[in-house]
Amino acid sequence: MHQNNAHTKSLFIEELEELFTSVQLSAIFSDQKTFPDCIPKQPVAEILRKYRVQYQAPDFDLKAFVTEHFFVPKAEASHFKSEVSKGIEHHIHSLWGILTRTAADHHGSLLALPEKFVVPGGRFRECFYWDSYFTMLGLQVSKRIDLMESMIENFAYLIDHFGFIPNGNRTYFLSRSQPPFFSHMIELLSEEKGNGVYQYYLPQLLKEYTFWMTGKEHLNLQNYTGQHLVMMPNGDLLNRYYDQLNEPRPESYLEDTETMKQGGKNICLNIRAACESGWDFSSRWFKDHQHLETAYTTDIVPVDLNSLLWHLEKTIEKAERLNGNTGNADIFHKKASCRAQCIRKYLWSDSTQTYFDYQRSTELQTDFHSIAIAYPLFVGISSQDEADAIADKLERDFLKEGGLLTTLNSSGQQWDAPNGWAPLQWVAYKGLLNYGHHDLAEKIRFRWTSLIEKHFTETGKISEKYNVENTDLTATGGEYPNQDGFGWTNGVYLKMKHQH
Repeated sequence: MHQNNAHTKSLFIEELEELFTSVQLSAIFSDQKTFPDCIPKQPVAEILRKYRVQYQAPDFDLKAFVTEHFFVPKAEASHFKSEVSKGIEHHIHSLWGILTRTAADHHGSLLALPEKFVVPGGRFRECFYWDSYFTMLGLQVSKRIDLMESMIENFAYLIDHFGFIPNGNRTYFLSRSQPPFFSHMIELLSEEKGNGVYQYYLPQLLKEYTFWMTGKEHLNLQNYTGQHLVMMPNGDLLNRYYDQLNEPRPESYLEDTETMKQGGKNICLNIRAACESGWDFSSRWFKDHQHLETAYTTDIVPVDLNSLLWHLEKTIEKAERLNGNTGNADIFHKKASCRAQCIRKYLWSDSTQTYFDYQRSTELQTDFHSIAIAYPLFVGISSQDEADAIADKLERDFLKEGGLLTTLNSSGQQWDAPNGWAPLQWVAYKGLLNYGHHDLAEKIRFRWTSLIEKHFTETGKISEKYNVENTDLTATGGEYPNQDGFGWTNGVYLKMKHQH
């Protein structure tokens, strides 16, 4: 077992030493993710030795050197020609094969996995944690239960090997996870395979829980910076997003180096923590709600993360009961009950009848409105009255022509207005169904799937994100262009179309 710790480094990138820094800061590739994803053609030490000899030559060409000594990756699915006339569902069913990968060997920064997996597409050439759950929704519709099971086996392998599920299967993702949807994956697979799935994966569910809950014994120490666990004013425990490292991300090295010039000493830690949230980036994580250099993610106790961890606790309780471990089941029942009370106490606002994230340094709720308010409905933690109030707010403030906004703030970041994202449409849609708001759920379903169909008819592609305010415009914002593929959009679209 290789437990994650504060010294987690991206070994392949560490070995590249000044060659890595030189390539990233000179921006010879338009996408900073390209070089970390390159595969060396010979041992890295040998490449580095050649670089140190050659780079001082007056006619040295860095890009030519890199392309000579590394296999440079291409965008996934970019070569795939869709047959629009055959319809969008045919397109998606065909894409599963195009987006399926294996990683039996460790190549460059790619972590080996025992089974097949689906990549999102575009610049994303690896298996991502939370993306995979929403992709699985579509695999279930496509009757690709084998592929769902393979992906869950990979995640179980990663938990066993590293003690947690990394953001993606890359060495440079080994310092953080992503929103914990593993328990939802188990729940989804149990629909196909029965309750034995809970018992089978109980060891991994428990290990993932340990990862998120580590550090309790240190929370009272004055200089303890903590991990994911935070102590609330009354000694209650809740969770935050966190990364083990406070340095530029290899896959966004140039951008982070620039941001460091404006941000404070922990800016990289807060940027990385925002990446763990999956919302990279949203002004939800910015102190001034506009600028990345004010990111303060680790100061925030988020409603979505704590809702997901409540679901993990309930799932472990269920698995323990199925195993006949009543004592352990009762312990997790109590943990889930405590968390539910804390979510209501710290994250629900009686005065505005909505959920907010909580800012630890001020001991107050933030005033930032985001679609994360749908998560307590999605997992089933809200009371009916709370759910009714959230439904009203979603319809009044978030619902637009093409579906639901991510936040009500326009900052130029991709996880803000005017953009909508497939996973969050699903979370809200399912959450509303859980509490009997069928008409609103149907409105969301119809508007979102219609938007995807419209863009598919016009472009032959399915995208990572969409502009839900103006459905004639392409979604923008973020550190990279809108990507085609696209795993979770495909998955949510299929699941929504086959829900009734």
